[in-house]
Amino acid sequence: MVALAACAAPAAASAPSPDEEKLFAFEDPRITESSGLALSPTHDDVYYTHNDSAARPEFYAVGSDGRTRATFRLRGAEARDWEAMAATRDPETGRGVLWLADIGDNLDGAWPDVSVYKVTEPRTLADATLPATRYRFRYAGGGRNAEGIMVNPVTGRLYVVSKEFSGAVYEAPARLRTGRANVLRKVSAAPIMATDAAYAPDGSSYVIRTYFSATVYRPSGEVLTRVSMPELEQAESIAYTRDGKALLTGSEGADSPVYRVPIPAAAPSPSPPPSRQAAPEGTQAAADSPAASSGLTLRDVLIWLAAAAIAIGFITFLARRTR
Repeated sequence: MVALAACAAPAAASAPSPDEEKLFAFEDPRITESSGLALSPTHDDVYYTHNDSAARPEFYAVGSDGRTRATFRLRGAEARDWEAMAATRDPETGRGVLWLADIGDNLDGAWPDVSVYKVTEPRTLADATLPATRYRFRYAGGGRNAEGIMVNPVTGRLYVVSKEFSGAVYEAPARLRTGRANVLRKVSAAPIMATDAAYAPDGSSYVIRTYFSATVYRPSGEVLTRVSMPELEQAESIAYTRDGKALLTGSEGADSPVYRVPIPAAAPSPSPPPSRQAAPEGTQAAADSPAASSGLTLRDVLIWLAAAAIAIGFITFLARRTR
């Protein structure tokens, strides 16, 4: 989370969608900063979440009634600033795979590297300590604050989405290594102050969430549609439903709710979509075109200008005080 963004968020909350549906609220008093959200690939009506920074390296399996069904801790892991999670299915075994991202960096480069943990989804929903594989990452262009990860279910490639005024999608190597830091490289632009991201179950699209709305993209980075989100205390998470026809979104805060929001029909594209199912890779042209991939709206620009004015005013105030 970023204090400056929090100042701007209330003034730009999205109007409620008439089709949105509140599924449940987290009842567990331990879940106070739900920052990541993922739908179980193998257990019906099971949702995974974890808390934000300064929490234990653990996550929760929650039923559709909002009650915690199991608590899982990662063996040997850290939770410096967990911000996101993703869920996929292993194509060879059919087992669920969970990804938990320790990628928050509110100082935009204070950490030399960030981490993502890969966990095999438990077959049984009972409290347990799980083994995890840790992958370390660094950005090719220097450190970034990030709150979103997504994994392409077709290619298996992981992406990190930075939370900045000029955010970006960063692509991990096709083969991840545990013995050294994997380099994340910018491949596309992202909306202003992105708080989460997710890939559709069939790999046909991905979504990036901000405090105010969500934007759905083709794997090439082309915008498909924008989705109004429900008003939430601090919108931090997003995921697809299993059929890919709707989005799930949640918030930080005690007793925070999870909503289901249908994805509206996208306008026909003037050109056919790319035949490959790769994620937003090889899309430098899209990154260079704000209309194609940045997801910026007039409201986003106004928010950016307001935030910039606040930052400049604060810096000016400090400069005068320190003369």
